Amino acid sequence: MGGDDLGPALGAGRRTVVTAGEVWDALAEIPDPEIPVVSLVDLGVVKGVEVEDGTVRVDFTPTFMGCPALEAMQRAMEAKISDLGATPEITVRLDDSWSTDDITSEGREKLRAAGFAPPTPRPAAGRIELVQLQRGFRCPYCGSTETRLENLFGPTPCRSIRYCEHCRQPFEQFKTI
Repeated sequence: MGGDDLGPALGAGRRTVVTAGEVWDALAEIPDPEIPVVSLVDLGVVKGVEVEDGTVRVDFTPTFMGCPALEAMQRAMEAKISDLGATPEITVRLDDSWSTDDITSEGREKLRAAGFAPPTPRPAAGRIELVQLQRGFRCPYCGSTETRLENLFGPTPCRSIRYCEHCRQPFEQFKTI
């Protein structure tokens, strides 16, 4: 009217409403920095998502204290949430320890398909077992349970190296945590 409306209204085109489902979907696109065949959601490190007034709060628990990929994961989550048009608030929760039981069934299948042996479920409460030393872990290449522990210490603290007696392939086994 008065010549002052030469462009779109401020904020036009910028989406201000985002749903928790959209955030979960976006976070499911972020690959784990150390094992990119699984996403952060598949790995189970994203504990919760809350959306309120254009701010997305994410509760996040690293796989272990001192995880070298912690900052990279935080930055990736912040970027995805910002891309959705929301303000990210990532809370690292160290009071809620991560467990290999948190890996989704889809994540376990992705690990297996990539040559990693997924962790076995933790034993029932009250039972103490040295799960890592047992035989019978299934080889991700041939499916044999004729495997043995080669080295308890793998490339990261959460993995060990096993060897398949049947197909003669080494493979990484996720430790049960």
